[in-house]
Amino acid sequence: MPVDNLSLSRHAEPPQQVVRQAIHWLLRLRNNRGNSHLSRQCEQWRAEHHDHELAWQRVQSLQAELSHNLHSVPGAQVAFNTLENSVQGLDRRRALKLLSGAVLMGSAAWLAKDTQAWQQWSADYATVTGERRGFQLPDGTRIELNTASSVDLDYTAQQRLIKLTRGEIIVTCGGADEGAPFDRPLRVQSRHGTYEPLKARFILRQEGDCTRLSVTSGRVAIHSPQRTEVLAGQSYLIDRHQVRPAPPLDMDAGAWVDGLIVTRNMRLGDFLAEVGRYRQGFLTCASDVADLRLSGVFRLEDTDKLLAILPQTLPVQVRYRTRWWVTLERYT
Repeated sequence: MPVDNLSLSRHAEPPQQVVRQAIHWLLRLRNNRGNSHLSRQCEQWRAEHHDHELAWQRVQSLQAELSHNLHSVPGAQVAFNTLENSVQGLDRRRALKLLSGAVLMGSAAWLAKDTQAWQQWSADYATVTGERRGFQLPDGTRIELNTASSVDLDYTAQQRLIKLTRGEIIVTCGGADEGAPFDRPLRVQSRHGTYEPLKARFILRQEGDCTRLSVTSGRVAIHSPQRTEVLAGQSYLIDRHQVRPAPPLDMDAGAWVDGLIVTRNMRLGDFLAEVGRYRQGFLTCASDVADLRLSGVFRLEDTDKLLAILPQTLPVQVRYRTRWWVTLERYT
Protein backbone atom coordinates (compact mmCIF):
# COMPACT_ATOMS: atom_id res chain seq x y z
CA MET A 1 0.00 0.00 0.00
CA PRO A 2 1.16 3.58 -0.60
CA VAL A 3 2.86 5.27 2.32
CA ASP A 4 0.59 7.45 4.47
CA ASN A 5 1.42 11.03 3.57
CA LEU A 6 1.28 11.99 7.25
CA SER A 7 4.36 9.85 7.86
CA LEU A 8 6.39 11.61 5.19
CA SER A 9 9.02 14.10 6.21
CA ARG A 10 7.65 17.60 5.83
CA HIS A 11 10.95 18.99 4.62
CA ALA A 12 11.92 16.09 2.32
CA GLU A 13 11.98 16.90 -1.37
CA PRO A 14 11.80 14.20 -4.07
CA PRO A 15 14.09 14.44 -7.11
CA GLN A 16 12.68 16.46 -10.00
CA GLN A 17 12.80 13.39 -12.23
CA VAL A 18 10.47 11.59 -9.82
CA VAL A 19 8.18 14.64 -9.67
CA ARG A 20 7.91 14.52 -13.44
CA GLN A 21 7.06 10.82 -13.26
CA ALA A 22 4.28 11.65 -10.80
CA ILE A 23 2.97 14.31 -13.20
CA HIS A 24 3.11 11.73 -15.99
CA TRP A 25 0.95 9.36 -13.96
CA LEU A 26 -1.44 12.19 -13.12
CA LEU A 27 -1.87 13.00 -16.82
CA ARG A 28 -2.45 9.36 -17.76
CA LEU A 29 -5.08 8.91 -15.06
CA ARG A 30 -6.82 12.17 -15.99
CA ASN A 31 -6.93 11.16 -19.65
CA ASN A 32 -8.11 7.62 -18.84
CA ARG A 33 -10.64 8.11 -16.08
CA GLY A 34 -12.17 4.84 -14.86
CA ASN A 35 -9.28 2.67 -16.06
CA SER A 36 -8.84 0.35 -13.06
CA HIS A 37 -5.81 -1.41 -14.55
CA LEU A 38 -3.97 1.91 -14.96
CA SER A 39 -4.94 2.90 -11.41
CA ARG A 40 -3.41 -0.31 -10.05
CA GLN A 41 -0.22 0.31 -12.03
CA CYS A 42 0.02 3.79 -10.54
CA GLU A 43 -0.44 2.40 -7.04
CA GLN A 44 2.34 -0.12 -7.67
CA TRP A 45 4.64 2.69 -8.81
CA ARG A 46 3.81 4.71 -5.68
CA ALA A 47 4.62 1.73 -3.47
CA GLU A 48 8.00 1.06 -5.08
CA HIS A 49 9.84 3.85 -3.22
CA HIS A 50 9.02 6.47 -0.61
CA ASP A 51 10.18 9.19 -3.06
CA HIS A 52 7.46 8.06 -5.47
CA GLU A 53 4.76 8.43 -2.83
CA LEU A 54 6.16 11.74 -1.62
CA ALA A 55 6.17 13.13 -5.18
CA TRP A 56 2.63 11.87 -5.75
CA GLN A 57 1.36 13.46 -2.55
CA ARG A 58 3.08 16.76 -3.36
CA VAL A 59 1.64 16.86 -6.89
CA GLN A 60 -1.84 15.96 -5.65
CA SER A 61 -1.69 18.51 -2.82
CA LEU A 62 -0.40 21.23 -5.12
CA GLN A 63 -3.13 20.49 -7.66
CA ALA A 64 -5.76 20.81 -4.93
CA GLU A 65 -4.19 24.02 -3.62
CA LEU A 66 -4.02 25.59 -7.07
CA SER A 67 -7.59 24.55 -7.76
CA HIS A 68 -8.76 26.05 -4.47
CA ASN A 69 -6.89 29.30 -5.07
CA LEU A 70 -8.23 29.63 -8.59
CA HIS A 71 -11.80 28.86 -7.57
CA SER A 72 -11.60 31.34 -4.69
CA VAL A 73 -10.90 34.22 -7.06
CA PRO A 74 -14.05 35.80 -8.57
CA GLY A 75 -14.28 35.02 -12.27
CA ALA A 76 -11.44 32.50 -12.17
CA GLN A 77 -13.71 29.48 -12.73
CA VAL A 78 -13.81 30.15 -16.45
CA ALA A 79 -10.02 30.49 -16.59
CA PHE A 80 -9.57 27.29 -14.63
CA ASN A 81 -11.93 25.34 -16.89
CA THR A 82 -10.12 26.73 -19.92
CA LEU A 83 -6.78 25.55 -18.53
CA GLU A 84 -8.28 22.14 -17.75
CA ASN A 85 -9.65 21.74 -21.27
CA SER A 86 -6.40 22.97 -22.81
CA VAL A 87 -4.38 20.37 -20.93
CA GLN A 88 -6.83 17.63 -21.92
CA GLY A 89 -6.44 18.64 -25.58
CA LEU A 90 -2.66 18.63 -25.61
CA ASP A 91 -0.64 15.63 -26.64
CA ARG A 92 1.09 13.91 -23.76
CA ARG A 93 4.56 15.40 -24.40
CA ARG A 94 3.32 19.00 -24.51
CA ALA A 95 0.97 18.52 -21.57
CA LEU A 96 3.77 17.00 -19.52
CA LYS A 97 6.01 19.99 -20.28
CA LEU A 98 3.26 22.45 -19.31
CA LEU A 99 2.26 20.76 -16.08
CA SER A 100 5.87 20.01 -15.12
CA GLY A 101 6.67 23.69 -15.24
CA ALA A 102 3.57 24.64 -13.28
CA VAL A 103 4.00 21.97 -10.62
CA LEU A 104 7.74 22.50 -10.18
CA MET A 105 7.17 26.25 -9.93
CA GLY A 106 4.47 25.65 -7.35
CA SER A 107 6.62 23.19 -5.45
CA ALA A 108 9.41 25.76 -5.29
CA ALA A 109 6.98 28.38 -3.99
CA TRP A 110 5.62 25.89 -1.45
CA LEU A 111 9.08 24.97 -0.21
CA ALA A 112 10.10 28.62 -0.10
CA LYS A 113 7.05 29.38 2.01
CA ASP A 114 7.94 26.62 4.47
CA THR A 115 11.58 27.77 4.54
CA GLN A 116 10.60 31.37 5.18
CA ALA A 117 8.31 30.40 8.05
CA TRP A 118 11.00 28.22 9.63
CA GLN A 119 13.73 30.83 9.24
CA GLN A 120 11.49 33.56 10.60
CA TRP A 121 10.93 31.57 13.78
CA SER A 122 14.47 30.20 14.16
CA ALA A 123 16.61 33.20 13.10
CA ASP A 124 17.66 35.97 15.46
CA TYR A 125 16.32 38.56 13.01
CA ALA A 126 14.20 37.85 9.92
CA THR A 127 11.73 39.28 7.44
CA VAL A 128 9.09 37.62 5.27
CA THR A 129 8.34 38.32 1.61
CA GLY A 130 7.59 41.99 1.08
CA GLU A 131 8.79 43.04 4.53
CA ARG A 132 11.75 45.33 5.29
CA ARG A 133 12.90 46.00 8.85
CA GLY A 134 15.76 47.69 10.68
CA PHE A 135 17.38 46.63 13.95
CA GLN A 136 19.82 48.27 16.35
CA LEU A 137 22.29 45.77 17.79
CA PRO A 138 23.64 46.01 21.36
CA ASP A 139 27.05 47.26 20.18
CA GLY A 140 25.53 50.13 18.21
CA THR A 141 25.69 48.42 14.81
CA ARG A 142 22.61 49.04 12.65
CA ILE A 143 21.29 46.35 10.30
CA GLU A 144 18.54 46.63 7.71
CA LEU A 145 16.96 43.46 6.34
CA ASN A 146 15.40 43.37 2.90
CA THR A 147 12.52 41.14 1.84
CA ALA A 148 12.69 37.44 2.80
CA SER A 149 16.00 37.77 4.65
CA SER A 150 17.41 36.43 7.90
CA VAL A 151 20.51 36.77 10.07
CA ASP A 152 21.91 35.12 13.17
CA LEU A 153 24.21 36.76 15.72
CA ASP A 154 27.19 35.09 17.33
CA TYR A 155 28.43 37.61 19.90
CA THR A 156 30.87 36.10 22.38
CA ALA A 157 33.82 37.27 24.46
CA GLN A 158 36.02 36.48 21.45
CA GLN A 159 34.00 37.77 18.48
CA ARG A 160 31.09 39.77 17.11
CA LEU A 161 29.78 37.86 14.10
CA ILE A 162 26.68 38.59 12.01
CA LYS A 163 25.70 35.62 9.82
CA LEU A 164 23.58 36.40 6.75
CA THR A 165 21.69 33.16 6.26
CA ARG A 166 19.31 34.38 3.56
CA GLY A 167 18.58 37.41 1.42
CA GLU A 168 20.03 40.91 1.70
CA ILE A 169 21.31 43.19 4.45
CA ILE A 170 22.68 46.70 4.93
CA VAL A 171 25.17 47.03 7.78
CA THR A 172 26.12 50.40 9.29
CA CYS A 173 28.97 50.19 11.78
CA GLY A 174 28.50 51.94 15.09
CA GLY A 175 29.41 51.92 18.75
CA ALA A 176 32.89 50.56 19.34
CA ASP A 177 33.65 50.62 15.61
CA GLU A 178 33.58 54.41 15.65
CA GLY A 179 35.90 54.83 18.63
CA ALA A 180 39.16 53.46 19.95
CA PRO A 181 40.57 50.08 18.93
CA PHE A 182 38.91 47.10 20.55
CA ASP A 183 39.62 43.42 20.88
CA ARG A 184 36.48 42.06 19.17
CA PRO A 185 36.36 43.14 15.53
CA LEU A 186 32.96 43.06 13.83
CA ARG A 187 32.67 40.50 11.06
CA VAL A 188 29.83 39.59 8.73
CA GLN A 189 29.55 36.22 7.07
CA SER A 190 27.62 35.05 4.03
CA ARG A 191 27.54 31.63 2.42
CA HIS A 192 30.45 32.63 0.21
CA GLY A 193 32.82 34.65 2.38
CA THR A 194 33.67 36.64 5.51
CA TYR A 195 33.82 40.45 5.62
CA GLU A 196 35.34 42.85 8.16
CA PRO A 197 34.17 46.50 7.98
CA LEU A 198 35.95 49.53 9.33
CA LYS A 199 33.72 52.55 9.93
CA ALA A 200 31.71 51.34 6.97
CA ARG A 201 28.24 51.14 5.55
CA PHE A 202 27.79 48.32 3.08
CA ILE A 203 25.27 46.04 1.38
CA LEU A 204 25.45 42.26 1.13
CA ARG A 205 23.10 40.44 -1.23
CA GLN A 206 23.35 36.66 -1.11
CA GLU A 207 22.30 34.76 -4.24
CA GLY A 208 22.45 31.06 -4.92
CA ASP A 209 25.92 31.03 -6.45
CA CYS A 210 27.54 34.22 -5.15
CA THR A 211 27.30 37.21 -2.80
CA ARG A 212 27.43 40.82 -4.00
CA LEU A 213 29.21 43.30 -1.71
CA SER A 214 28.63 47.02 -2.31
CA VAL A 215 30.41 49.52 -0.04
CA THR A 216 28.79 52.95 0.27
CA SER A 217 31.17 54.43 2.87
CA GLY A 218 34.33 53.42 4.72
CA ARG A 219 36.03 50.21 3.67
CA VAL A 220 35.46 46.48 4.01
CA ALA A 221 38.08 43.72 3.99
CA ILE A 222 37.05 40.44 2.39
CA HIS A 223 38.85 37.68 4.28
CA SER A 224 37.77 34.67 2.25
CA PRO A 225 38.03 33.06 -0.23
CA GLN A 226 40.87 35.57 -0.79
CA ARG A 227 41.76 38.78 1.01
CA THR A 228 40.62 41.92 -0.82
CA GLU A 229 40.00 45.45 0.45
CA VAL A 230 36.90 47.14 -0.95
CA LEU A 231 36.59 50.93 -0.78
CA ALA A 232 33.55 53.20 -0.85
CA GLY A 233 31.88 53.18 -4.24
CA GLN A 234 33.20 49.73 -5.16
CA SER A 235 31.28 46.46 -5.59
CA TYR A 236 32.56 42.89 -5.75
CA LEU A 237 31.12 39.46 -6.43
CA ILE A 238 32.28 36.67 -4.12
CA ASP A 239 31.82 32.97 -4.68
CA ARG A 240 33.48 29.97 -3.08
CA HIS A 241 36.50 30.20 -5.37
CA GLN A 242 37.22 33.82 -6.20
CA VAL A 243 36.59 37.53 -5.60
CA ARG A 244 36.08 39.73 -8.65
CA PRO A 245 34.83 43.26 -9.41
CA ALA A 246 31.08 43.33 -10.00
CA PRO A 247 29.62 44.74 -13.22
CA PRO A 248 27.65 48.00 -12.80
CA LEU A 249 24.03 47.62 -11.70
CA ASP A 250 21.15 49.12 -13.64
CA MET A 251 19.44 50.02 -10.37
CA ASP A 252 20.32 51.61 -7.03
CA ALA A 253 21.57 48.75 -4.86
CA GLY A 254 20.37 50.24 -1.57
CA ALA A 255 17.18 52.10 -2.53
CA TRP A 256 15.04 49.32 -1.05
CA VAL A 257 15.82 50.58 2.46
CA ASP A 258 13.64 53.59 1.57
CA GLY A 259 10.97 51.38 0.02
CA LEU A 260 12.03 52.13 -3.55
CA ILE A 261 13.34 50.53 -6.72
CA VAL A 262 15.38 53.10 -8.66
CA THR A 263 16.20 51.92 -12.17
CA ARG A 264 18.46 53.19 -14.95
CA ASN A 265 17.67 51.77 -18.39
CA MET A 266 16.79 48.40 -16.83
CA ARG A 267 15.41 45.45 -18.82
CA LEU A 268 11.76 44.80 -18.11
CA GLY A 269 12.47 41.10 -17.49
CA ASP A 270 15.12 41.96 -14.89
CA PHE A 271 12.87 44.61 -13.34
CA LEU A 272 10.02 42.12 -12.88
CA ALA A 273 12.41 39.60 -11.33
CA GLU A 274 13.35 42.29 -8.81
CA VAL A 275 9.73 43.27 -8.11
CA GLY A 276 8.88 39.58 -7.74
CA ARG A 277 11.08 39.41 -4.64
CA TYR A 278 8.56 41.61 -2.83
CA ARG A 279 5.33 39.75 -3.61
CA GLN A 280 3.91 36.25 -3.33
CA GLY A 281 3.29 34.19 -6.44
CA PHE A 282 4.59 34.15 -10.00
CA LEU A 283 5.45 37.33 -11.90
CA THR A 284 6.86 37.26 -15.43
CA CYS A 285 6.56 38.75 -18.91
CA ALA A 286 6.31 37.53 -22.47
CA SER A 287 9.62 37.09 -24.28
CA ASP A 288 8.81 39.77 -26.87
CA VAL A 289 8.68 42.49 -24.19
CA ALA A 290 11.42 41.25 -21.84
CA ASP A 291 14.07 43.48 -23.44
CA LEU A 292 12.07 46.70 -23.18
CA ARG A 293 13.91 49.27 -21.05
CA LEU A 294 12.66 51.48 -18.26
CA SER A 295 14.08 54.10 -15.93
CA GLY A 296 12.42 55.66 -12.92
CA VAL A 297 11.61 55.55 -9.23
CA PHE A 298 9.05 52.94 -8.15
CA ARG A 299 7.52 52.50 -4.71
CA LEU A 300 7.43 49.01 -3.19
CA GLU A 301 4.64 49.27 -0.63
CA ASP A 302 2.00 48.13 -3.17
CA THR A 303 3.40 46.07 -6.03
CA ASP A 304 0.01 45.85 -7.76
CA LYS A 305 -0.06 49.65 -8.04
CA LEU A 306 3.54 49.55 -9.23
CA LEU A 307 2.63 47.11 -12.02
CA ALA A 308 -0.44 49.14 -12.95
CA ILE A 309 1.67 52.18 -13.92
CA LEU A 310 3.96 50.29 -16.30
CA PRO A 311 1.51 50.47 -19.25
CA GLN A 312 1.70 54.27 -18.96
CA THR A 313 5.30 54.25 -20.20
CA LEU A 314 5.70 50.89 -21.97
CA PRO A 315 3.61 49.18 -24.68
CA VAL A 316 2.49 46.40 -22.32
CA GLN A 317 -0.64 45.21 -20.57
CA VAL A 318 -0.85 43.46 -17.20
CA ARG A 319 -2.78 40.19 -17.16
CA TYR A 320 -3.84 38.56 -13.88
CA ARG A 321 -4.52 34.85 -14.32
CA THR A 322 -4.96 34.82 -10.54
CA ARG A 323 -3.88 37.18 -7.78
CA TRP A 324 -0.67 35.12 -7.58
CA TRP A 325 0.02 34.61 -11.29
CA VAL A 326 0.69 37.82 -13.22
CA THR A 327 2.09 38.21 -16.74
CA LEU A 328 2.99 41.33 -18.71
CA GLU A 329 2.28 41.05 -22.43
CA ARG A 330 2.66 43.35 -25.40
CA TYR A 331 -0.25 45.74 -25.75
CA THR A 332 -2.40 44.99 -28.77
